[in-house]
Amino acid sequence: MRPHDIFWSPHYLRHNQRRQEHLATLGLPLANRTVLEVGAGIGDHTSFFLDRGCSVVVSEPRPANLDILRSRYPSLDVRALDLDEPPDEPITAEVVYCYGTLYHLERPAAAIRWMARSATDMLLLETCVAPGDGERLERFEESRENPDNAVNNHGCRPTRDWVWRELGENFAHVCAPTTQPWHEEFPTNWTDSELPSRTLIRSVFVASHTAIASPSLVGELPTVYTRS
Repeated sequence: MRPHDIFWSPHYLRHNQRRQEHLATLGLPLANRTVLEVGAGIGDHTSFFLDRGCSVVVSEPRPANLDILRSRYPSLDVRALDLDEPPDEPITAEVVYCYGTLYHLERPAAAIRWMARSATDMLLLETCVAPGDGERLERFEESRENPDNAVNNHGCRPTRDWVWRELGENFAHVCAPTTQPWHEEFPTNWTDSELPSRTLIRSVFVASHTAIASPSLVGELPTVYTRS
């Protein structure tokens, strides 16, 4: 299957639009920053930061996706990076952007530690999660034949509490938006008894080494969100 068949499908295009329009509502200082984008796929999120005057390093583990990235963004620093096997040294940037990548990893805790070392300011994280409370990490098998799946067949579904704890061990400040994107994969009520039956559920986190002042963020996991 070609990368374009996945990443430019109607489902993916709509999903990306809803996620990035939501990010734009959070009141974060994202203009004119240095950014490391991890798990970039074929670069459909990259222009969000370029349009805001950011200097972006784009990274991705799959060779076919990297070829497309270099073709689309010939002037950018595009690097091969597998977050399950990151380099010893961090790739420093003010902002690390990790949307739709953590749940494709076999070792998400190690990836969060590495991203915390790379981010001099904040980590923007969006991931599929497991329903329910408590700190739990569920293993999940994926087909590496799909260009958007885990490169080694092994993914995961962490609970929101698991992600929150891991972020708190690596960042001084961990926040959650009070809102969710206008997309059905982002629940607004986490007490809904039907959540375990849903195929994909997602959540957004903002972690930072310095305090963030935004009325759109809170220092705890919401049970009920609104849409934005």
